[in-house]
Amino acid sequence: MRLTLGLLVLTAAALAQPPRPAAPPKSPKDGAPVDLTGYWVSIVTEDWRWRMVTPLKGDSASVPVNAAARKIIDAWDPAKDEAAGQQCKAYGAPAVMRIPGRLHITWQDDNTLKIETDAGTQTRLFHFNGKAPERAEPSWQGYSVANWERPIRPPEASGLGVQRVGNNGRSLEVVTTQLRPGYLRKNGVPYSSNAVVNEYYDRHKEPNGDEYFTVTTVVTDPEYLAVPFVTSTDFRREADGAKFSPTPCTAQ
Repeated sequence: MRLTLGLLVLTAAALAQPPRPAAPPKSPKDGAPVDLTGYWVSIVTEDWRWRMVTPLKGDSASVPVNAAARKIIDAWDPAKDEAAGQQCKAYGAPAVMRIPGRLHITWQDDNTLKIETDAGTQTRLFHFNGKAPERAEPSWQGYSVANWERPIRPPEASGLGVQRVGNNGRSLEVVTTQLRPGYLRKNGVPYSSNAVVNEYYDRHKEPNGDEYFTVTTVVTDPEYLAVPFVTSTDFRREADGAKFSPTPCTAQ
């Protein structure tokens, strides 16, 4: 009887204890599953003729353009873009990661990842824990909403049928809207203000110690594309910013 009463007293005392406060959730910066900060240089191993030089007028090969886009492609005139102050039309969010150059990635604050490009001197802001405003002034980089994509299978899972999500099992997912109309390539292949850009950033490391990230970009634009346009672009980490050299946009 005494034992039973003692257990009841201890149980009652335990129940009377106030619950421990939950630990505050980590910020996107503190909870980042991978580190993308630092200096990076683009590695051009494909699409050389469209990335390293300005393609010839009318060359839209591999971009799934429709008839409306073809009219704009055939009318492209870089001199007119320059005269109109539109030199940055190929440096918007749908295309800037494909332009050869260097990036500097930092955290602007605990909820905002910042990417600065030396090609075109552009700044992209990835906003975590939020959504795009209903109305905002369209811009070359638009408004980007980001989140850390989690594995859809437990990390300890193995064997056949395990679905890989990112090279480290996790990646950064970014959705960009509210864009100014621009070019997917410097020779006037267009995207409209209704374009939506989905990006997936995967970080990985080679056996020799070199660090890379790959960004898969999906541009959806019913106005000018018959189907989404998909590209995959690689960047290698650099030791410092010694070679980071901001240059202005060019129309050619």
